[in-house]
Formats: sequence, structure tokens, C-alpha cells
Amino acid sequence: MSELAAHVGLASVLALWFALVWRARSALRHPHLRGLWLTVLAATTAITLFQPRIVGRLASAGIDVHSVSLARNLIGVLSAGLVLLFVIDSSRTPRLRGYVAVVMTAALVSLPVLDLLQVDQAGGGTASAQRPASASSAYWLILIGSHLAGDAVAVVVCWAYSLRTTERDLVWSLRLFAAGSVLALVFWSGYLFHLYDPAPRLLPYLSVIMSVHGFLRAASLLVPTASALARSADALRTIWRLWPLWRDLVTAVPHVALARPRRTRLLELLQPRHPLALQAHRQTIETYDALLTLQQYVRPEAYERAHRYARQAGVREDRLAAAALAGAVDEARRAVLAGVPPADPHPLPGVTHGSPETLLGIARMWPAMSGVLPGPDRTSPARPR
Repeated sequence: MSELAAHVGLASVLALWFALVWRARSALRHPHLRGLWLTVLAATTAITLFQPRIVGRLASAGIDVHSVSLARNLIGVLSAGLVLLFVIDSSRTPRLRGYVAVVMTAALVSLPVLDLLQVDQAGGGTASAQRPASASSAYWLILIGSHLAGDAVAVVVCWAYSLRTTERDLVWSLRLFAAGSVLALVFWSGYLFHLYDPAPRLLPYLSVIMSVHGFLRAASLLVPTASALARSADALRTIWRLWPLWRDLVTAVPHVALARPRRTRLLELLQPRHPLALQAHRQTIETYDALLTLQQYVRPEAYERAHRYARQAGVREDRLAAAALAGAVDEARRAVLAGVPPADPHPLPGVTHGSPETLLGIARMWPAMSGVLPGPDRTSPARPR
């Protein structure tokens, strides 16, 4: 179990430092993100100095284990204070924030003073690397009480705020932060028990709990990145699936497109003219505009004939409407390319509002329904005026 705890702990530390570096630029630019980033930074530093392997390497470099433990304890209390300052609304409770700052400062001063006053200091080595710097009960209670207070308030406040806001990224950040604080409460409660009953069997399990807490802290910081990746993946999916339909329609109705399609859809993804989200939006709008134009070339009964063909071909019931639209639109597209003059618009069912889901449904059926209806007569209008 100790080996597993060590591996999970190092993975947690790496995840935390990656999240901090990745989000540093945007977090430091925006004041409303800076508090969370600094809170996670302090917690990450303390968690890093809690790992026995890292403490062992610092000891090998000539740094006293006692100094490492004291630094970890001070940074941990600072982290607890920053958690409180982060979750307290500065605009509504400035006096409370002042009290928190005073108490945090008092705790930070008390720890080194108690450490200097205590006589029986903890021994060095990796065996005591995860214990507090001082054996004093007052030292322990200040250290652990600070963490319990900070994490308890964080659980209540973050969860309450997550229920009030409608911003999805903020909801997930707050809830992940609250979940991490719950695990921190479990850890510090168990750690206090471990200090008074120093049997080694409990510490590996506590280390795993602290490591999972670290993963949750990293995740709370990376929520905007995850959302951006999800939006990019959705845009990639839209561009890829819509591309054949979009290419064929804007080729027939070129005035609706800002630029000509590239030769392949892979090039469209590898060499986008715009950011992916804008590219997907542009292709959706241009496809819809092309559909509206092509309604002047739709023959009477084209939708019904395409619907019958799709049913006879065994198309699934939930895709019949999209297949019928694809067949009718393809016939209209070929009418444009054949030089058939336009006629009164013949509205197609389901494309009035240009729903992206409808367009993607047509795009899915486009290869199967292209060319299934008879080609237009070049000398005949699409529909009598």
C-alpha cells in the first residue's frame, strides 16, 4: 500500500503542477481567477513537500527534514487561509476577510514560535518526513484546525455558490473544489488521529486520500481548458460531418460562401481559415443559406419521392426525414448545375430555422441519397410560376 501511495502521490503532484503552469497566464490576467490559482499553488507546494521521495531527495541535497516539515506546515496554513479568502465574498464581507487575514497571520507566527520552544524535536529521515515539524500538541491543533476550518467553509460556500450560478464552467470548478475539500477534511481528521496513535498502517491510506484531493484541485483549475477542448472537439465533429454537404451546396450556390472549399475535408481541418468554432459556425450558416436558395429549384413531390425511396431502401425510421431532405436537396442542386431556371420557392419541411442537428442529419444521409432522384430537364423550370 505504501508503494501505491507513493506512485499516486507523485502522479497527483505532476497533475497539480501541470494545471498550474497551464493556467498561469490566463489566471494571473483575470482577478476573479487569480485567487483560485494562488490557492491551488499553495496547496500544491504543501502536497509536494508531503511526498516521502521528494523529502528524501531534499534531505540528500543537504536540506534538513525538520526544515522541510516546517516549511510544509507553514505553506499548508497559508493555503488554508487562502482558501478562506478565496471563498469569502470580498464585496459583501470585507471585515470578515480582515479577520481571516489576522487569524491566518497569527497562526503563521505561532507555528515557528512553538517549534522553537519545543524541546523534543522530531528526528530526521524519511520515517518522519510526513509528520509535523513539532511534537507539541498546540502546534498540531493550530496546524490541523486551520486546515479543517478552511476546508469546512470551502465545502459549504463552494457548493452553495454552485447551486446559484448558471455558468457551467464555474459550477464544475466550484463542485470539484468542494469535493477536494471534503477529502481534505477526511485527511486532516485521520491525520490528527494518526498523530496521537502513530501506527504506520493508517498513513498510506491518508496519503492516497490527499493525492486524490490533489487531482480534484487540479481538475477544478482545468475546467475551462476541458470546456475549450470539448468545444473544439464538437467544432471538429461538425466541420468533418458537414463538409461533403457544405462543399456540394456552396459549389452549386457559390454566392453564399465567403471562400471556396478546399480540395479535401482533411485540408479544411488542417488548414482552417478561422478558429475551429468560427469555422463550424460559418459552414453551418452557409449550408443553411444554400438550402434556402435551393428551395427555388425543388420540384413538386421531390420530398415525398425521396421519402418513399429511403423507406424502400431500408433507412431507419428516425433518419427517414433527413434522408428525404437530402434527396430533394440533391435534386435541386443538380438542377442549378444543369442551368434550370428558378421558380417559386418550395419550402422543405424541417429546415425553416436551420437547426444544426437537422443539417448534420442531412449530411449523414447525403452520400446515400445523392443521385437517387431522376436528373432535371435543362430546358424545363424547376416548378411552374
